[in-house]
Amino acid sequence: MLRLAWARSQSTNSRAIKSCFTSDLLRLDYTPTPKYSRGIADTLVSLRKSTSLSSRTPHNTLRITSRASFSMASGGEGKSSPPASPSSHTNRLAKEMSPYLLQHAHNPVDWFPWGQEAFEKAKGEDKPIFLSVGYSTCHWCHVMERESFEDEEIGKILSDNFVCIKVDREERPDVDKVYMTFVQATSGGGGWPMSVWLTPNLRPFIGGTYFPPRDTGRRPGFKTILMRITEQWHSNREALESSGERVIEALKKGSAITAHPGETPPPATDVSLRCFHQLANSYEEEYGGFRDAPKFPTPVNLMFLMSFWAVNRTTSEGAEALQMTLHTLRMMALGGIHDHVAQGFHRYSTDSSWHVPHFEKMLYDQAQLAVAYITAYQVSGEQFFADVARDVLLYVSRDLSDKSGGFYSAEDADSLPTAESIEKREGAFCVWTAGEIRDLLGEPVEGATGGALQADIFMHHYGVKEQGNVDPEQDPHGELLGQNVLIVRYSEELTAARFGLSVEKVKEVLAAGREKLAHARKARPPPHLDTKMLSSWNGLMLSGFARVGAVLGDKAMLERAEQAAQFLRDHLWDEVGQRLLHSCYRGKEMEVEQIASPIAGFLDDYAFVVCGLLDLYEATLNTHWLQWAEELQLIQDHLFWDDQGSAYFCSDPTDPTLLLALKQDQDGAEPSANSVASMNLLRLSHYTGRQEWAQHSQQLLAAFSDRLVKVPIALPDMVRGLMAQHFTLKQIVICGQPDAEDTACLLACVNALFLPHKVLMLADGNTEGFLYQRLPVLSSLRPLEGKATAFVCQNFTCALPVTCPQELRRQLLD
Repeated sequence: MLRLAWARSQSTNSRAIKSCFTSDLLRLDYTPTPKYSRGIADTLVSLRKSTSLSSRTPHNTLRITSRASFSMASGGEGKSSPPASPSSHTNRLAKEMSPYLLQHAHNPVDWFPWGQEAFEKAKGEDKPIFLSVGYSTCHWCHVMERESFEDEEIGKILSDNFVCIKVDREERPDVDKVYMTFVQATSGGGGWPMSVWLTPNLRPFIGGTYFPPRDTGRRPGFKTILMRITEQWHSNREALESSGERVIEALKKGSAITAHPGETPPPATDVSLRCFHQLANSYEEEYGGFRDAPKFPTPVNLMFLMSFWAVNRTTSEGAEALQMTLHTLRMMALGGIHDHVAQGFHRYSTDSSWHVPHFEKMLYDQAQLAVAYITAYQVSGEQFFADVARDVLLYVSRDLSDKSGGFYSAEDADSLPTAESIEKREGAFCVWTAGEIRDLLGEPVEGATGGALQADIFMHHYGVKEQGNVDPEQDPHGELLGQNVLIVRYSEELTAARFGLSVEKVKEVLAAGREKLAHARKARPPPHLDTKMLSSWNGLMLSGFARVGAVLGDKAMLERAEQAAQFLRDHLWDEVGQRLLHSCYRGKEMEVEQIASPIAGFLDDYAFVVCGLLDLYEATLNTHWLQWAEELQLIQDHLFWDDQGSAYFCSDPTDPTLLLALKQDQDGAEPSANSVASMNLLRLSHYTGRQEWAQHSQQLLAAFSDRLVKVPIALPDMVRGLMAQHFTLKQIVICGQPDAEDTACLLACVNALFLPHKVLMLADGNTEGFLYQRLPVLSSLRPLEGKATAFVCQNFTCALPVTCPQELRRQLLD
C-alpha cells in the first residue's frame, strides 16, 4: 500500500500543454552542448513515464506499476551520505507551528517558510527557488525527507544553489493548487511530495513529485537533477524562464471559468441523469465503490446518488442509485478501511475489496462519511448505518478533538511497531498477528461448539489467519508480513451458527474482543497526530456532528457541534479585521496558539463553515449561528466573488504572489467550495430574503455549465446544487415554543427524513428576532389551537398547516 501514498494526487481540468522542452537533459547519458537552447520544464515527462505516475482521475484512481513502487521505495542505488543528526542542524522552520514544517526543522537544508524573506533572498542573490510541498501524514513525504533532505551532501547542494521553501499544503492550499496545476499540466500527473523549481519572481519552470536520492538505471536521482538544473540555470536561463512563462500564460487561459452575460445553468434533469450514468458505468458491483483499486470513499458521489434517488424514487435509475450507495457504504464499513477496533475510517483501500488500507486517517473523511452514513440511515431505516455514523463521531471525539472544541487534522499511517523500534512502519498501530489475538482472547466461551475460545470466534469473524491475511501484492515492502487487517468475513448470524451460539452472545463476544484489543493498542507507540486546526475541515466536521445529532436526537452530539462552532468564533475569527483565519495550532502548553502573521481564510474556509453553521441552525434552531452564517457569506462575496465571470475564486485574486486565480472545478476528496457555495447561497436566500443570493447561485452554476454538461461526474456535489435550483427548496416552518414537546415531535419528524431540498426554521413568536426581521411573512403564521404547527411551503405556496407528525410526514414525502 505504500506504493500509493506518495501519489495521492489531485485531478484538475488541465489541458495538454505543448512545450518546447526536451527529455534528453535528464537522461544519465546526456551531454550538454554549447548551442543547447531549449528549456527543461517538461523534461520530467520521460522520467515520470518511467515511474508510471499518472494523475488521479475524477474517481480518485491511480495507475502505478509495482516495478516503479519497488524502485522508489528502495530509494535508488548508489551510496548516500549519512543522514544528519537531528541535533546538529536547526533551520528557520523551528519557529513555525505547522507540524509538517516542524518535521523538517532539523534538516541540513536552509529551509524558509513561504513568505517575503525567501522571495527577497531569491531576488537579492538571483537564485532559483526550490519549492517542496507536502503534509505531515504523507508517507512519501517522510521517505523523501529521510532519503534526501536529511542527507548532508544533498542538503548542501540545495542550500548553496537554491532558496529552499517548505510549504504545508494543508496550511497553504492556495500555493499548492497553483503549482500543482503547473505540475499536472506539464507532466500529466501530480502528487505529494511536490517538487517545483521557480524563478526568483515565482514563475515555475520545472516540476515533479518524489525523486529517489541517487540514480537508478537510466533514471537520474534527486542529486543529479539538482546539479543539472543548477547548470542550466547558469547556461540556459533565458529559455527556462520563457518556457515556464508560456506555460503559465496557457494555464491562465485554460483554467478560466466564466459565465457569459445572460447565461443560465444547464438543465438539471439532463445533467443529473448523465452524472448518474457516468457513476453507474464506473461502479464496481461486487464490493461497491467506483473503479478498481485503489478505492476511495468519495462521499460526494454517494451523497449525489442519494439526492438523485430522492427525486427519482419510482424509477429504475433511482432504485439503482440507492442500491449502489447502500452497498458501497455497507462494504466499506465491513472492510479493513474501517477501523473495527478504534473506530473511524482510513484514507483509502489499496485493493478492490476495501481490505488493506492506506492507514492514514483524515478529518475531512470522517466528517463527510458521518453525514453519508446518517443519510443512508434516513433513507433505509437500517440501524447499521446509524451505528457506523456514531462510530465515526466517537473516534473524532476521542482522538481528533482539542479541549478548546476544535478538531485536529489527521493521524499518520506510519508508527513504530514497538517502543524499542527505530523504524516506523505503515499500519503498525492497527494490525495484529494471530498470536497476539490468541494471547488477548484466550478465555473459553460457554456453550460454544467444540469448546471454542473467544479468539476462535473473533478470528473467524474478522478473517484472521495464522500466516496473516494481507496479500503480498498489497504489501510490496513486507511491512505487513504475518499481520492481519481485520475485515468482517461473516455476518453475525453465520458466525453464531458456526459456533452454536445465539446472535446476541456472538455480539457480546465480538464487542468484548474489540474492547480488549483497543486496550492493548493503547500500549503501542501511537502514530503522529497533526494537531493543526483548519477552519475548512472544522466546518465539515461541524456539519457532521450537527447532522448526525439532529437525526438521532442526540443532545451530546449537538452540544459538541456547538462547542466546535464556538471554537471557530473564538480562535479562527478575527474580530478586528472581520475575517476568518485559515488555521490555528495546539501549542507546547496544550493551548490554542496562532502564528505571528495569521493566514487569512480561503474560499474553502468560508464555504465549509457557512454550511456547517446552516446545518447547526437546523439542528439547534439557535439563530445566533444563522446570523453569523449570513455575516460570513457577505464577507465571502466581498473577498472571492468574480464580478466579471461569476463564481468564486479559491483564494484572494489580488494576491501578487499567486500566479493563477483559480476556481476549483472538481469535487474530490473534499467538495469544491463553489459546489458547497451553490447550495449555501440558495439556503441563505430563503433564510434571509436576499434574492441576490439565489441569483448568485444561478450565476455560479452557469459559470460551470461546460463542466457540468460534459463531465458532471467531476462535480457531483455541484450537480446537487443544480438539482436544488431546479426543484426549489421546501420551506418547513414550525410554529411553536422551542422547548415544548409538541414542537420536538414535529422537528423529529422532519429530521427523520432525507430531504435534500429543504430549509427548516422555527417561528417562536419573537418578532424582534433575527428570522422575523429578515422574513416578515413569519409574523402571519400562527399555531393552531395553541399546538405546535408545521407549515410546508414551496414557490410561495403553503400546504394546509398540520399539527400531527404523521400528517407532516405525508406532506413532506408528497
